[in-house]
Amino acid sequence: MRMITGCRHFSTTLLLQSKKNKGDGKFRMERDTFGELKVPADKLFGAQTMRSVINFPIGTIGERMPKPIIQAMGILKKACADVNKDFGMDAGIADAVSAACDDVISGKYYSKGHFPLVIWQTGSGTQSNMNANEVISNAAIKAMGGELGSKKPVHPNDHVNKSQSSNDTFPTAVHISVGLELNNRLIPSLCYLRDAIHCKSIDYKDIIKIGRTHLMDAVPLTLGQEFSGYAQQLTYGVDRISACLPRVYELALGGTAVGTGLNAPKGFAEKVSARIAELTSLPFVSAPNKFEALAARDAMVEVHGVLNTIAVSLMKIANDIRFLGSGPRCGLGELQLPENEPGSSIMPGKVNPTQCESLTMICAQVMGNQVAVTVGGASGHFELNVFKPLIVSNVLRSIRLLADGSVNFSKHCVEGIEPNTDRIEKIMNESLMLVTALNPHIGYDKAAKIAKTAHENGTTLKEEAIKAGVTEEQFKEWVDPKKMLGPH
Repeated sequence: MRMITGCRHFSTTLLLQSKKNKGDGKFRMERDTFGELKVPADKLFGAQTMRSVINFPIGTIGERMPKPIIQAMGILKKACADVNKDFGMDAGIADAVSAACDDVISGKYYSKGHFPLVIWQTGSGTQSNMNANEVISNAAIKAMGGELGSKKPVHPNDHVNKSQSSNDTFPTAVHISVGLELNNRLIPSLCYLRDAIHCKSIDYKDIIKIGRTHLMDAVPLTLGQEFSGYAQQLTYGVDRISACLPRVYELALGGTAVGTGLNAPKGFAEKVSARIAELTSLPFVSAPNKFEALAARDAMVEVHGVLNTIAVSLMKIANDIRFLGSGPRCGLGELQLPENEPGSSIMPGKVNPTQCESLTMICAQVMGNQVAVTVGGASGHFELNVFKPLIVSNVLRSIRLLADGSVNFSKHCVEGIEPNTDRIEKIMNESLMLVTALNPHIGYDKAAKIAKTAHENGTTLKEEAIKAGVTEEQFKEWVDPKKMLGPH
């Protein structure tokens, strides 16, 4: 059996580096409650992080804990340091911890491999919390002129993790990261696409076309009206995000291990939440019930339900546009989509609706993520949900995919769409469903007979209507697509 060697896991690489460097001064010894462990000398993490690297060599570098979670850890640890200073922590230590958090928030340490842990670890996120504690502690120690790994003068537990537990920090990081990504990434992206589609609906307000229901011919509407429906779907998507945000803004911090707040001073939860709100410019607050905030991830299930709904909307929009643009000669051909790249390696000149395909695949992935988030949310046992890394990684991935997909679809498809007015007019005039306009004048049954006869004989509605007793003047007045676009 041939061994595949081209895709080495990041944590395995670290482990091999540690072994390779044995005795050459490129590692240091760190200690946790299980004993001593070799840690790469150029990394700021410590023994607990290294144990997780050893115990969970799962996947490639793409399986790392998402960057927004690590940055959120930096935000909450900074807030805790600032508040702990008010509650009596040594000012020098608190300031050093707060300053070290800034490099975590910036993403500097993430890009340099100081946060190597994967999603597939303890379900509470404890090891990622300790990864953050160790990195921040050692960064502060380094800045203060101390020895890395000494835990002096800054201890990862006693100082960086003071008044906290992994059980309340990780869910807090979940809510901070998701709140930031929804506000800063997804909402603007959906609005970008919505506005592009809305502009098209205005441009197309006078282009009358045939409608379709059940994939069959229906009565007329304007292309602008059709596109206005797509824009409204996205408006509702943004509204749905806004409706679930109040639960996202509730933070578990201050609940510590099981929700009672053991080892945290009174007022800590409220002060830290207020500080996080300052740092993020978002209205984060202390969760009113810490037992729910630790034991359940219902808010994230709600968020992903909204993401799933948005994916459903986007799939409908992308499919409609690709079908309307099908052709160029043997499909519907009502829309001309931008030609971005060759579509076939064997059929010269073929161009495919690749942006529609990309977006619908994204939507399918989000729908799959919905299953994982649902299972994870339903798996909270007693005082703690232990599927948090799974849940947040899927929520963040869905947000990123929907955001990037929306902007990309707008730039490379929607903004370049042109209507094929000749084709639109031809199809509309051939439709038998224009006969619907005769209903109020001659009745449903007689109008239906005219339509069926025209279809069977290959004649026009006008010809059969005149045979049925409608005058030419009446037909011209009654069967006018311009008069069929709204109520009378």
